[in-house]
Amino acid sequence: MNPLTLYYAPGACSLAAHIVLEEVGARFELSRVDLSANQQHSAEYLRVNPKARVPALADGDWVLTEAPAILRYVAARHPAVGLWPWDPQEEARCAEWLNWLSSTIHVAFVRVRRAARFATEPRAVDDVAATAKKACRELWGAVDAKLGSGPWALGERYSVADPYLLVYWTWGRGPALAFDMARDFPHWTAHARRLSARPAIKRAFASEGLTLPS
Repeated sequence: MNPLTLYYAPGACSLAAHIVLEEVGARFELSRVDLSANQQHSAEYLRVNPKARVPALADGDWVLTEAPAILRYVAARHPAVGLWPWDPQEEARCAEWLNWLSSTIHVAFVRVRRAARFATEPRAVDDVAATAKKACRELWGAVDAKLGSGPWALGERYSVADPYLLVYWTWGRGPALAFDMARDFPHWTAHARRLSARPAIKRAFASEGLTLPS
């Protein structure tokens, strides 16, 4: 197999793809995109991903974008590792998690983190952020409730959904939301702590300069 290149930003949703690449033992290189310097809008990066977002995954001249698609692709390249379920119901449940995280939970978080994208007047920007933060608390609670019945998102089976969930756990503890994750979302925090014991996750977090759940 060709070595892959993951275009990422530390702590962004690209972290899930980084973890899964580590989990499957893929040959890959990292190419950091400096979001603080607006590098995602540079001509060089736009040639890789015209959407101006991370992650992007290059397999030779072939480029894939969107975190859920990348997670499935990497897992499918290494079927023996078992990070993508092929049983129809388990596969559907895994896809359900990925879609919910990317289309609902990520979108709500962006309205807190980037409220100025959705309003122009300062008071309106503050209102967008405050309303979105309340929505995030409800969504974080819904995730927590779903993680109370087993060690992993799919119960006893570890899958690509679990590293993706870890990304949003880290965002919950971060400055934009500043949730008390251990107190308010104990099931999700237990899930994050189980993940933090995995060598692949330790390597990805160390590489990106992130603090493991504790």
